[in-house]
Amino acid sequence: MKLGILSTAPKCYSTRRLKQAAEERGHTAKVLNTLRFAIELSHGEPDLYLRSKLLSEYDAILPRIGASITYFGTAVVRQFEQMDVFTPNTANGITNSRDKLRSLQILSRHDIGIPRTIFVRDRKDVLPAIERVGGAPVVIKILEGTQGIGVILAETNKVAEAIIETLQSAKQNVLIQSFVKESKGKDIRAFVVGDRVVAAMRRVAQGEEFRSNVHRGGRAEPIELDPRFEETAVRAAQIMGLRVAGVDMLEGADGPQIMEVNSSPGLEGIEGATGLDIAGAVVDYIASQVAFPELDIRQRLTVSKGYGVAELMIPDGFDLIGKSIVDSGLRERDIVVLTLNRGTTVISNPKGTRVLEAGDRLLCYGKLEAMRDLVPERRRKSKRVKVQKLDESTLDRLAESQ
Repeated sequence: MKLGILSTAPKCYSTRRLKQAAEERGHTAKVLNTLRFAIELSHGEPDLYLRSKLLSEYDAILPRIGASITYFGTAVVRQFEQMDVFTPNTANGITNSRDKLRSLQILSRHDIGIPRTIFVRDRKDVLPAIERVGGAPVVIKILEGTQGIGVILAETNKVAEAIIETLQSAKQNVLIQSFVKESKGKDIRAFVVGDRVVAAMRRVAQGEEFRSNVHRGGRAEPIELDPRFEETAVRAAQIMGLRVAGVDMLEGADGPQIMEVNSSPGLEGIEGATGLDIAGAVVDYIASQVAFPELDIRQRLTVSKGYGVAELMIPDGFDLIGKSIVDSGLRERDIVVLTLNRGTTVISNPKGTRVLEAGDRLLCYGKLEAMRDLVPERRRKSKRVKVQKLDESTLDRLAESQ
């Protein structure tokens, strides 16, 4: 395998370890400076130039895109995707995970724990937002901060309000997040490769510091990850569109709470804490995918006119509840069930005898028109009926917020 490691820091620990691990396994690995690429676009022939020379062929790339070059870096990754070069982390996945608000918005529609978070711009909304996340202390985060930079713990509502106003006046977008008290000063980093966690560590803050990042002086210790945390980490990475990721979680009273999904996780801290060859696990995964790559069915199967992939929800009261997949009539409508999601369980290629239950989510391939006819009316309409019963002053406030 010929592997390109996209990095602007060839001497940093993670880049050196990945190159070393690839070469130890008999692969060819080259560090390619992300900022030295030129993207050429022409009809049917996407190309890349490196230092003004046409790039030779690569089997796979591993993006190590820093936050400061996200836009250009993801454009380069996207070009490799157009050239059918395998990447474990897609351009969309990197973009999704890099923006804290965007990533939480994506995760919030899935059955995954996240701290309660609010994003506001109007000064009048700040104090109500702080109260809605549970009141002080609250965590305030800059949307694109990394390594704990731009994360502030505000002990009182007034302090939180002052910090937010100051950051907003400096043109910074900020999130207001509930403070998970039982996790103060510690968190878990799970390193996900493919569909498994290959290593995990607990990071513990030192002194009065509440941020546990190793870059902030935190201490790292290896841990055996609870299955709930392992499953949450893998699902979060996959939802983001990442096959290599560092998933940061808090140990909340109700289970794992996702803080962040990192598309370029560092290796030094976790390899040092666990003693595991994580770089090797990453390289082995990429090599296996080059030999037998997974397909993104959402893109590959929409080439047939009128056909595509869609997710069908089975809400309470739906007429398919209690019927098996065979008896549901889906196959007669030219709809094939690819996976069935039930709670946190994913059932691939479910048998026709599988009985459907309320809350199931079906990933299906078939006629889009037929699947559209099966989608029940949005539950949001029921919320509108409730709004009509509210008093006029509340309705006025709701109208102003729209």
